[in-house]
Amino acid sequence: MNILVFVKRVPDTESRIRIQHETKSVAEDGLNFVVSPYDEYAVEEALRLKEAKGGTVRVVSVGRDEAVAVLRKCLAMGADEAVLIKDESPETYDGLRTARVIARAVERRFAGADLLLFGRQSVGADNGQVPAMVAELLGLPQATVVTKLEVADGTAVAYREIEGGTEKVALTLPAVVTAQKGLNEPRYETLKGIMAAKKKEIPVVPLADLGFGPDDLVPAVEVRAVDLPPARKAGRVLQGDPAEAARELVRLLRDEAKVI
Repeated sequence: MNILVFVKRVPDTESRIRIQHETKSVAEDGLNFVVSPYDEYAVEEALRLKEAKGGTVRVVSVGRDEAVAVLRKCLAMGADEAVLIKDESPETYDGLRTARVIARAVERRFAGADLLLFGRQSVGADNGQVPAMVAELLGLPQATVVTKLEVADGTAVAYREIEGGTEKVALTLPAVVTAQKGLNEPRYETLKGIMAAKKKEIPVVPLADLGFGPDDLVPAVEVRAVDLPPARKAGRVLQGDPAEAARELVRLLRDEAKVI
């Protein structure tokens, strides 16, 4: 199988986020960056499919030069190749813009792929739009938030957790699939894999090589402001007679919290 996995460089979820209000973006100084956690499930699933059925796993990221570090992690996990589609733009939060870049890359650089794997969403922009848009632009079937995947003879069966049960979806390959937590348990890199990954060349593909001009990818989304969530108010403890505390709780929920 020829499998493409698309990954994104994002801040570590344990990092303390600071906002740069002048640029309306996250301040990157001192931040630790990682492969988006859902993307790791996608990489692991690709590696398991390769081990079971043979083939090639190619990992692709759209971003600045710094994204090479997360691509090397994927190589250390066991991916065969990695490619950086170089985009110098800051985070635009425009899922369609990114989807257009990926779809064009698939058409011009990675034709013949049997399966396109994504994480269900990045923990950076967190919009969950790109994979579905890529599928639409390429005219491919898709299954999202997949917790189990079976592939055989040019077809795939994807299992999706839905409210109250599991949905089973049959797909004809090539197809787009997004990985949900529970699909697998991503492996750790081995020392041998890390050393081998350091030696591998990672081709860099500029947007111009995909046929995009300077005015072709103007974001359709305008970021007006970026702020941290407001601090939570301190909790309240109701004491005394249980019946009276219950009445007071109902009053607070109705009159102050306005949730009932």
